[in-house]
Amino acid sequence: MELAIKDSTKTVSVSDSVFGRDFSRDLVHQVVVAFRNAGRSGTKAQKTRSEVTGTTKKFKKQKGGGARHGDYRAPIFIGGGVTFAAKPRSFEQKVNRKMYRGAMCAILSELNRQGRLTVVEQFEIAEPKTKLMIDALDKLGLGKRPMIVTESGSESLYLAARNIPYVQIRDVQGLDPASLVGSDHVVLTSDAVKKIEEWLA
Repeated sequence: MELAIKDSTKTVSVSDSVFGRDFSRDLVHQVVVAFRNAGRSGTKAQKTRSEVTGTTKKFKKQKGGGARHGDYRAPIFIGGGVTFAAKPRSFEQKVNRKMYRGAMCAILSELNRQGRLTVVEQFEIAEPKTKLMIDALDKLGLGKRPMIVTESGSESLYLAARNIPYVQIRDVQGLDPASLVGSDHVVLTSDAVKKIEEWLA
């Protein structure tokens, strides 16, 4: 299939398997959830009676005082350990490479079908200034949450866009399913399109 390059008579030839794939909601949902969970860290932690700081000295005689206790670190005492203490856990979900690439292709294809994918010859600004970036985005007529994807990422683009809310500058290696799904519009340079195709085809 052919993708039109904005403000040009040229087109870029791409594979149907990457930019013309059927959308699979279940696959995309699974991959996006797994990607987000991979960034989570289980921080909930409690101490068992063996981990609580305190003496292990027996505080009363064995018989004649009611219940028998060895030390104050038992869970029934204030300051003692927790019976079934919570420990940090991993939220990681297994997603194999074929599923991940398939979801990326499905997302890009759906963006293309919805008219939310724009290909440009190149996206550069003369100086790393916020005003120049705003003007460049206004010319393209993008939504509130645009993503600009270049082949290798430009520092000047990043510096110019970092003060603009919801604007993302990515290189091809920095693409992920969650950010693609959350973007209103995605702008790809022609070089980035070729690199994406090499990666996902």
